[in-house]
Amino acid sequence: MTLSRALVAEFLGSAFLLVAVCGSGILAHSLDQGNVALSVLCVAFATGCALVALISMFGALSAHFNPIVTLALALRKEFAWPKVPFYIAVQVLGAVCGVIVANLMFDLPAMTISETGRSTCGLLIGEIVATFGLLGVIFGCGKSRPEAIPFAVPAYVAAAIYFTSSTCFANPAVTIARIFTNTLTGIKPVDVLPFIAAQVVGAVLALVLFGWLYGESSEGEKEDFADNLNENFAPDSLDQARSKAQAIESLEEVYAHSQPV
Repeated sequence: MTLSRALVAEFLGSAFLLVAVCGSGILAHSLDQGNVALSVLCVAFATGCALVALISMFGALSAHFNPIVTLALALRKEFAWPKVPFYIAVQVLGAVCGVIVANLMFDLPAMTISETGRSTCGLLIGEIVATFGLLGVIFGCGKSRPEAIPFAVPAYVAAAIYFTSSTCFANPAVTIARIFTNTLTGIKPVDVLPFIAAQVVGAVLALVLFGWLYGESSEGEKEDFADNLNENFAPDSLDQARSKAQAIESLEEVYAHSQPV
């Protein structure tokens, strides 16, 4: 896997994630007749389903879609530090592009600065909880069941959108991008830095607690998240495919010769 392919995967995944988040929010708000709970449920469902598809789609290349995840994996020595700035840049750029696409799909201005305030202490606690739990799911599944990540992470995010007061941003790229939509899913620019600070606090707590809980990764486990997913989702190599084909042909020959004339 080349870095350029991984970066394109990160860009597209981040963009589609924001299309799902903002697009579902815009549509739900236009149909719910003031029922905010129903709108949030629609966003949770759409976001969770989109994440299953996106992680499965891009998992063989790279599927962080979140600067917090990238930084956390780098701090755990499971991701190369030289790649981190490139990943964060394309994640933020992709997320902003996704918001623009979502706005345009619903005949809204491409960019409108959000007026949705998210400044209470309770919301910041919600972001700490959301980010802490997200990294816990990633670290836990990465240690015991990597193949479950494409389903466990979306399930957690969908649930956390509904059970956290902040509706689970848990992602600096998502937080920055949502400045540019003055809709249900937006956030005032002045509230962005406190949200990101809360996400960092949640990430630090997760690194400390889950780092202790699951222990240090062995040298054999110190590979990046994309490579871990690659074992479960990437197609077989050409040599493996040929070996399987030859084995099947041999079995067919044995079966044919064993049949009565």
